[in-house]
Amino acid sequence: MASYSVLYSSAHRTRLLSGFQRLRAQGKMCDVVLEAGGVLFPSHRSLLASSSDYFWALFGESTAERFAGSVSLPALAPEGLDPILDFLYSGWLSVSPSTLPVVLEAARYLQVETAVSICERFMIDGLTAQNCCCYANLAERHALSDAFEAANQTVTVDMASLLRESRNDLLGLNLQSLMAVLDADEIPGVKEVELLMLALDWLDENGPLPLLKSNLLLSRLRFGLVAPADLAALSGTHRAMATPLIRSQLTRALEYHRLGSARPIRQSKQSALRACPNRVLLVGGGSSADWPEQQVLAFDLRSRKFSVASCTVPLRLRSPCVCSVGGFLFVVGGEEVKAGDEDEKKLVTAATSNQVWRYDPRFHCWERAESMLERRAQFSCCVVEDAIYAIGGKQTRAGAHASVPSVEFYDMAAEAWRRGATLPQPLHGHGSAVLDNSIYVSGGLQGNQDENRRDVGSREVLSWDLKGRVWEKKAPMSVARFGHRMVAAHGYIYALLGMYEPFCDIERYDPRSDHWTRLRPLLAGSFDYGAASTQCGNLMVFGGRRWSNGRDVVVRSVMEYDTKRDHWTEICQLPGPLTGAECTMLPLLD
Repeated sequence: MASYSVLYSSAHRTRLLSGFQRLRAQGKMCDVVLEAGGVLFPSHRSLLASSSDYFWALFGESTAERFAGSVSLPALAPEGLDPILDFLYSGWLSVSPSTLPVVLEAARYLQVETAVSICERFMIDGLTAQNCCCYANLAERHALSDAFEAANQTVTVDMASLLRESRNDLLGLNLQSLMAVLDADEIPGVKEVELLMLALDWLDENGPLPLLKSNLLLSRLRFGLVAPADLAALSGTHRAMATPLIRSQLTRALEYHRLGSARPIRQSKQSALRACPNRVLLVGGGSSADWPEQQVLAFDLRSRKFSVASCTVPLRLRSPCVCSVGGFLFVVGGEEVKAGDEDEKKLVTAATSNQVWRYDPRFHCWERAESMLERRAQFSCCVVEDAIYAIGGKQTRAGAHASVPSVEFYDMAAEAWRRGATLPQPLHGHGSAVLDNSIYVSGGLQGNQDENRRDVGSREVLSWDLKGRVWEKKAPMSVARFGHRMVAAHGYIYALLGMYEPFCDIERYDPRSDHWTRLRPLLAGSFDYGAASTQCGNLMVFGGRRWSNGRDVVVRSVMEYDTKRDHWTEICQLPGPLTGAECTMLPLLD
């Protein structure tokens, strides 16, 4: 058998379409006329049938239109049909924001799926705050799942500006899109009461809806984020708020507000803040170790940018402890710094405090919580099973500093501090971390050692599993540490830096083998810094002080440690020099 080749020419396909386009433009050999809105479009039956499932079925063997000379398309506008015919003849689709609805209608009606896909991509690529509601409605009407999701996301992100400038567009949004938006865990810059009022206005504008549908819509609101006074004012303004389902949710929200100090441990989706969880809060600290600021910085891990949070700390505190429980911020103990009469930055007084302050980001308010049983500074705190544990620390008595061995924990349900297992000896300047519901404590100054000496610090590591009555000794660290941090990530505990350490050593503790491993040191270390563990398990170090030419210098660096690669990277700079900041992860409204 003789050999042969099969060769392909893309130019022939292009020339074929160009030929059909030329015949159509000249009105030659057209065997069918399409009519839409009084406008006639001479066309070629064979090309239409080969390009559109609609025309393939229309010109089938058993249809009345098989040999018809003209076909009326009353459902289509000529402004939509014309671009689709141009696309069938040339492969080019002309579409603009103003013509998109009629072009998409024609493409969907005539079952030209390639043109539908082009319209969907046009929508996704061109989404803005000005058109997202319109595009969401188009996508919902024509079952464009990707465009529908993208438009809803844009509505969610731009909700704050839409409420101010385009409320009518929101009132015209389709029900499925509005429910998708109210399902979102992040709606930047919008209070829940604004979403509640929007939903009620939407029901007035688009109602009356069956109670089942109104329930589906309103049940997506988080009534626990609405102030009790607003709930009472709005609960009787609309019949949809009086259904048994919504009334029960309102009752649960009011019960949540009445919980007082127990609110942090009684969280549910109804009270979860619609905010980015990847925020590190840097509480207090300042450009001087002796004069801490009251501001709070928020660091967005996604954008790696800082912003000043609205929750200014009520007191000027040095060496407090900071933690978060149930989306609430707790600031515990420390030394309250007050200005003197002459120069507030030079003549200052500091008194050890036992005060506890709780910040609720839902309503931007600080509340005084029950005070600790003892005054503490340079202590450590951690959260285990929804209780805050305060461990060790030092107190100022008659002008002298004394370490304490005591441990206490805050029972939020009872709004009371209770005694825990006492440390073997007084301790301050230590680090602590929680792993598998056990508390680990390392290093620090034992007894009344002089913290100004460079040979102070301890290698000792203790653990307590809450059920035991005493602290157990674990394998000691390789380096004696004081003023360091302990952070848990990926089933390990990391001991970071500290004061007076010569080589900025990092080490990792494995509780399964009771063993410490030395890791890559940070070449330019610091002390009195802020530290946090991110959701991905990396460790962050913010600012601090380091020794340079015989004096300590406050730095601005933000370092990230990749726990999987054992690698340090400086990812950005703080807005200004910062030392003494305490860190915790907390969702926070923009």
